[in-house]
Amino acid sequence: MSVCLAVLIFLAYLVFIKCIYRRHRRTFLESLKHVLNASTCREAGGADIRVLIVTAHPDDECMFFAPTIIQLVELHASVHLLCLSQGNYYNKGAQRKQELLNSCAVLGIPDSRITIVNQKNLPDDPKAQWKVSVVSSVIMKHIRAHSFNMVLTFDGRGVSGHANHIAIHKAPSYLSAAVVRVVHILIANLVFICSHRLLFSVPGDCWLPQEVHLLPGASPQLPATLMSLLLHWLTGLQASQSKC
Repeated sequence: MSVCLAVLIFLAYLVFIKCIYRRHRRTFLESLKHVLNASTCREAGGADIRVLIVTAHPDDECMFFAPTIIQLVELHASVHLLCLSQGNYYNKGAQRKQELLNSCAVLGIPDSRITIVNQKNLPDDPKAQWKVSVVSSVIMKHIRAHSFNMVLTFDGRGVSGHANHIAIHKAPSYLSAAVVRVVHILIANLVFICSHRLLFSVPGDCWLPQEVHLLPGASPQLPATLMSLLLHWLTGLQASQSKC
């Protein structure tokens, strides 16, 4: 009975996600060009786009950013992922790290472009208040090392309301206020975009002067998105069974 209920819930969830995709009419490519025209990077293609996706935990990449990542990879953009914790809330950090690597392989991000932070002052804990200065420092160090011209992260509500997500959202504003004089050229070339509030949608509201929405026009990314989610689930299931 419980299995049947789980299947029904999953199918209903798929229908819900499908409706989200169909509701949006603007294509990702049109929106991406709009963003690039607003920044100093005005390339028509994606070869010169260096994107940093900043997440808090393993599985954020597929739950909130999968369509964006897939589209950027298809545009031949250089996509990197910075995950600020191992997801060790249930003491399964090593397992979740492997889940993240497997998920990113499906989405098109190689291991060499994935950085997973493991710092005591950035614990995976919804009750923990990450210091924005610490988060900003980690992000800035990564930006300086790789010269990114676009940074994608969570919206003001952290999408799901998770405290760790919200702390990451606040970091770009802190960077702009605190270190703009030190790294003026770098900051001037960055486009900070927030993740849209709807699960599986791509980034929406942003901090640029004009309103920008990055929304998918169709759903070719859905299979890879679901596969990356499935890998997280299967890895966790295998680990649970091995303990039995």
